[in-house]
Amino acid sequence: MGFNCGIVGLPNVGKSTLFNALTATAAAQAANYPFCTIEPNVGRVSVPDPRLDKLASIAGSAKIIPTQLEFVDIAGLVRGAAKGEGLGNKFLAHIREVDAIIHVLRCFEDGDITHVENSIDPIRDAETVETELMLADMESLENRVYKAQKLAKGGDQDSKEQLAVMEPALKLLQEGKSARELFKTLPPDQALILKRLQLVTAKPVLYIANVAESDAATGNALSEKVAAKAKAEGTQSVVIAAAIEAEVSTLANDDDKKEFLDALGLAEAGLNKIIRAGYSRLDLLTFFTVGPKEARAWTVRQGSTAPNAAGVIHTDFERGFIKAETIDFESFVTCGGEAGAREAGKLRQEGKEYIVHDGDIFHFKFNV
Repeated sequence: MGFNCGIVGLPNVGKSTLFNALTATAAAQAANYPFCTIEPNVGRVSVPDPRLDKLASIAGSAKIIPTQLEFVDIAGLVRGAAKGEGLGNKFLAHIREVDAIIHVLRCFEDGDITHVENSIDPIRDAETVETELMLADMESLENRVYKAQKLAKGGDQDSKEQLAVMEPALKLLQEGKSARELFKTLPPDQALILKRLQLVTAKPVLYIANVAESDAATGNALSEKVAAKAKAEGTQSVVIAAAIEAEVSTLANDDDKKEFLDALGLAEAGLNKIIRAGYSRLDLLTFFTVGPKEARAWTVRQGSTAPNAAGVIHTDFERGFIKAETIDFESFVTCGGEAGAREAGKLRQEGKEYIVHDGDIFHFKFNV
């Protein structure tokens, strides 16, 4: 099961620099001109989780395998992208394929780096991109609503169910609001229909305020505006200096990275905050499998059942699921591992209806 976040924004806001730092590669060309990223670049990054090291230490695991997220660097949108300006249509198609959107906003002044609007205003930039995404969604929905209305008149039940979601979504877009607003009022079955429509503005969004190096620790007035916008929309924002993150990613070991960050007054790399925030925006949680060979973190969506979790490891595990031996993280640590947890009565037998909790440690029993 793969989960990915698309990195979007206007040209020259630091998207490719951020992507390079995230993936510690030079796969995405960071150049001072629009459309330097023609095809989306994809990189997988480990999700930092200190619990995994703790589990491996207790169990004496030979290997540690963290869970991962995929990041997709999508070329910069410009005003008019929904009408094909720049390379808009191609880029919008790429955005539809991701699970969540990381919107990078420029919150720094630099006369050597051009801005397509010739001034720095992250809120205006956000609205420019959002408008293009709304226009693209409107065009897509108008066509689908028209076809569904014709089918619904003929008695097609699926079309009637889809219209109950598409029509209010289209109304929101026509009012200049994103389709994700609809999730606040939809029951679960209709929320699932909305997700399946693959509307760009229905995807969860996370804002990244890219500041100058001198503002990395505290942010600035522009990043505060981004934080206020995120709060108003019920989402999150993260302040980073992409230039610093690029430097950190080139350092050889953790001690060097810590020393570099300490000198700048930073508690941790901004990339870690982005990865965790992206994980959160996708409504993901982590479960573990632990043994002498390896301690490994796995990813499932919140609300997943034990068989769903088993299926992440192997489809046979889900198909032949019998039960899951389960220990919560705190009990595993407190009891000094599986044997101690078993003796203390903290190891539980869970069945097919069990809902996975973040930090669960599983051993699956199955038969195929």
